[in-house]
Amino acid sequence: MARTGRPRIFDRDEALLQAMMLFWEQGFEATSLLQLREAMGDISAASFYAAFESKEALYKEAVERYMGTFGRVTESFSDLTLSPREAIETTLRSTAKMQTDSAHPMGCLIVLSASTCSSKNNHIRDVTAEKRKLTRSRLQDCIQRAVDLGDLPASTNVVMLTTVFDTFMQGISTQARDGVPLALIDQAITEIMSIWDHLVPHSA
Repeated sequence: MARTGRPRIFDRDEALLQAMMLFWEQGFEATSLLQLREAMGDISAASFYAAFESKEALYKEAVERYMGTFGRVTESFSDLTLSPREAIETTLRSTAKMQTDSAHPMGCLIVLSASTCSSKNNHIRDVTAEKRKLTRSRLQDCIQRAVDLGDLPASTNVVMLTTVFDTFMQGISTQARDGVPLALIDQAITEIMSIWDHLVPHSA
């Protein structure tokens, strides 16, 4: 009598990782339920809904997984052991290195995966917009700390400078997807940091 193999155990954590990679590579709308189920080991629709409830719930969970793993490169903004300038440069270089790593999809999931959602999925677009807003707030706090410490002059337009660095950082995603090499992006980071240096009081 032929022996049947033991049924494959569903690994929810691995399934979430695979879903995150699909959303990262293709975006929310372009990723189908069928693709998600196939990536999770060809699980049934019933198993999918039992584990994750819906594609939307899965996406939100995948975003949280990303923020707790790859997205941690922006945590340096809040690292008080670094000077504000060091915190910003560290974040930019770490972000560029992560986004150009061929071991996973290029670019940033938070920037790319829901930026072009149709109007019916504006609530999905808001999920990543809120994460970008949080990162932008941390960056602004970092620049404000530089002003408070005297690293930057009191006349510094903190909101404008935040926009400069935030725009550059989000633009890394497009550069990475277009195949711009890390070495070139790294050189661009050196240039963008010179804006900070031009603002530093001469007495510093």
